[in-house]
Amino acid sequence: MVKSKIYIDTSVIGGCYDEEFSEISNKLFYEFKKGIKIAVISDLTLLELKNAPVRVRNKLEEIPDNYKINILFTSEAEQLARRYIAEKVITINNLTDARHIALATINNIDILASWNFKHIINMTRIHGYNAINLKEGYHLLEIRAPRDILEVGDEE
Repeated sequence: MVKSKIYIDTSVIGGCYDEEFSEISNKLFYEFKKGIKIAVISDLTLLELKNAPVRVRNKLEEIPDNYKINILFTSEAEQLARRYIAEKVITINNLTDARHIALATINNIDILASWNFKHIINMTRIHGYNAINLKEGYHLLEIRAPRDILEVGDEE
């Protein structure tokens, strides 16, 4: 069985300690820990975590190495992120969000998970990101909230 590769941004990791998102975020982490899904972590996410509380920074250590993939930010990702901005899908003020989308896209990740409903999980923006992805020869990227990608009936 092919396991889904899930790019997680910092909102998903921090969500493990947020009253509103902790139950679902921790269920997703349970699926990573059990190898049901593969967590994809970028150096961009790790950089953002540097200023987070210790428990948030350490959350990724719960996932066994064989169930996570680390990816690096590249000039190709930067170019694609800048294209999202040039096409007015997102503003320059949200360049980091555009970079997350671009990184997941160029690395052929199955799904990007986020709790950022304003700049990432927004149907108008998702259509915009994917229109550009197709124009540039990339695949469509599934962009979902963690609650939408949990295994049905998966109980801890």
